[in-house]
Amino acid sequence: MAVKVKLGGSGHSIWWKLLRVVLVAVLVVAVIGGIVFAAYYHQYEGLVDARLSSGPLFASTAQIYAAPQEVRTGQQLSAQSIAMHLRKAGYNVNPQMGSFQMRGDSILIKPGAQSYLATDGATINTSGGTVQSITAENGASLAGYKLEPQLITALSEDKNRTKRRIVTYDQIPPRMVQAVTAIEDRRFFEHGGINYVRTAKCAVQDIVAGRKSCGGSTLTQQLARGFFLSPDKKISRKIAEIMITFQLEQRFNKQQIFAMYANQIPMGQRGSFAIAGFAEAAQSYFGKDLRQLDLAECAMLAGLIQRPSYFNPYKHADRMLERRNIVLDSMVETDAITASEAQRAKAEPIRLAPPNVDASEAPYFVDLVHDQIVQRVGDFNTSHSQLRIYTSLDPQLQQVASEAVEAGMPHVDELVRRLHRKSTGAITYPQVALVALNPHTGQVLALIGGRNYAMSQLNHALAERPTGSIFKPFVYAAAYNTSLNGTSLGDGGVFTAVSRINDDPQDFGGGYIPGNFEKGEYPGMVTAADALAHSLNIATIALAQKVGYDNVASLARISGITSVKATPSMAIGTYSATPIDMAGAYTDFANYGVHIKPWLLSSVRNEQGDIVSDFTPDAKQILDPRVAYLTQSLMEGVINRGTAARVRGLGFTAPAAGKTGTSHDAWFAGYTSNLLCVIWIGNDDYSNINLQGAEAAAPIWAEFMKRAAKLPQYSDMKGFNAPDGVQIIPINRATNLPADETCPGDSLSLAFLAGTAPGGTCSHMGEDAQSLGSRIFGTDGSSDPNGDGQHRNFFQKMFGIGKKKEDDPQQQAPPQ
Repeated sequence: MAVKVKLGGSGHSIWWKLLRVVLVAVLVVAVIGGIVFAAYYHQYEGLVDARLSSGPLFASTAQIYAAPQEVRTGQQLSAQSIAMHLRKAGYNVNPQMGSFQMRGDSILIKPGAQSYLATDGATINTSGGTVQSITAENGASLAGYKLEPQLITALSEDKNRTKRRIVTYDQIPPRMVQAVTAIEDRRFFEHGGINYVRTAKCAVQDIVAGRKSCGGSTLTQQLARGFFLSPDKKISRKIAEIMITFQLEQRFNKQQIFAMYANQIPMGQRGSFAIAGFAEAAQSYFGKDLRQLDLAECAMLAGLIQRPSYFNPYKHADRMLERRNIVLDSMVETDAITASEAQRAKAEPIRLAPPNVDASEAPYFVDLVHDQIVQRVGDFNTSHSQLRIYTSLDPQLQQVASEAVEAGMPHVDELVRRLHRKSTGAITYPQVALVALNPHTGQVLALIGGRNYAMSQLNHALAERPTGSIFKPFVYAAAYNTSLNGTSLGDGGVFTAVSRINDDPQDFGGGYIPGNFEKGEYPGMVTAADALAHSLNIATIALAQKVGYDNVASLARISGITSVKATPSMAIGTYSATPIDMAGAYTDFANYGVHIKPWLLSSVRNEQGDIVSDFTPDAKQILDPRVAYLTQSLMEGVINRGTAARVRGLGFTAPAAGKTGTSHDAWFAGYTSNLLCVIWIGNDDYSNINLQGAEAAAPIWAEFMKRAAKLPQYSDMKGFNAPDGVQIIPINRATNLPADETCPGDSLSLAFLAGTAPGGTCSHMGEDAQSLGSRIFGTDGSSDPNGDGQHRNFFQKMFGIGKKKEDDPQQQAPPQ
């Protein structure tokens, strides 16, 4: 028994010593671990401090807004669609922006203190989808009322072209929070930043698999990694991630952490921009404000978090649908939703915004706005302040422009392939630009700077290219100016639509003997109306020579085509201008002689809605209204019977004027009573695309105009009204004399300065009682037609000489 006791005592002593060794070892490890932890914690505390003290967690970026949409009586617009517009603009969500109330088919609108508009409210009454009346708060009847401008996009915040829209936790839908936590971190609101059980499981899986593939990170860990660390999967980075996670959990509450996560998380790519955060993703994928998302849409965004590229719904809709449904099942498991709610959401198809970033965010337009803002406000203020930049853009027309280009460029590509069908070399496909203006205000309503912004950010709307034949109307306008100035063109007569011009080959000096596009086309003497309608080169240069090259160049330069020099080739567009410059130049004709420089910026406001800067359009009368209209009348002939007649064949029937252009590039410039559009197509390497403007550019213009005419704000495309001092006369084609009912052959209506139309008729060619000169200069001794004892000749009539002031309340100054 003694032996047993002794042995037992010895065994107990050995185990006790072993236990003490283990305890000491654990204590040493704990102390060393604590020291290491404290060192790391202190190290990353400094890193977090530096990051948080360097400024806001997210860069404040300027917000780009569209032009306000005007609602007019008679428009096809419902109260529900107006409410949708206002809700998207922040009404009833942000009271400072504004509010609205639905009352059946009527809607009461009240802008708030931060509204871009005045705070005057109005009631819009609709019936059957049509605006019946608009009433101001004071009871006055209004013809129109402007709605709050829509947010287009934010400027990218860094060189990586990242876009995000900052939201607070309160602005995140509860369903979005539930969807994210259900699939990414179910215990987010319970744990202290690390899910130890999940982390241990992932560590075992990685060891067994032999690779680091398991994702055991909590939302806080993902936030720590995204803000402070690289995505490399290393042990040292994992330790750093954990240290930063502890820092974040100590400094912020769960709602603040989730909001930071919601603004930071990468959500894929849109064009050349990286999408950051749920709010930007909601706009990019659904075209909605984050607060407008339904359950299925919240689940889709939550599903994207894991692998945004792999689940890209535009490329892999089946993958995204399966992933979304997994999120919905997870939400059922966490009791966030019921099984029946999940089933209803699963039955909902994925409805995405148009994939074309050019259509929804107008990136070329936004880049141009950014450049102009930097010039006027400064780069720092633009990049580091939450400015509200209000622009000229019409989002609906931008969508139409993008669709027209998308529809038209495959046809252009096919034309290019036909040209190269026998070639073995690589085919270069051309680029495109589209600029659309309000011709009476200069407002840039839509702008496409290339066929794919993601592939090329070069804005071709700003590229200097030879203008080709879209320059020719300025030659004819300069010729009409000679009529007002009393200058003959060398043949004893003033210039009119039926003036005869020599289109035979001729030397214009220095051995310059140009030809027409079609050799031998329209030889001999042709009328001015036919020369422009069929874009005859020789006749147009001959006319410019008679008018004076300096006179043509001077008119072009004050119209914004500044590179022009007074040479014969100028007349057929050998000098360069940008598509946006040419759009501005054509306002001369569309706006009765008033040139308006195209503009994009309307106003810059701060975050509170206070004005930082407003911008005023630059407008100047450079042509007599009669000259503008007469030139426009010739361009109507281009579309109705000339080189652009294909526009009519493609189904665009509204009154319009325009001009085709073919040089190395293809152009079409044209307009209606309410919309002006220029199309350019050409190669980046400046090689000749060998396509006519009529076959490449004009069809895209026609497609754009047809689509625009379906929008309420552009549907009222009216005929052009002739100003005082212009006569519209039917002219017999065979004789170029006024037509009567006995004239054989076709006739067409042409515009003339009062008193300059040819005399007689086609059936009484010899009965013209007075010469052109006597009719213009008033030397025929005829009786006083005005009954005022002051017989006046043509130029006295034009400029009001000898006329009583009360008879001429709208006297026009002579053109400059």
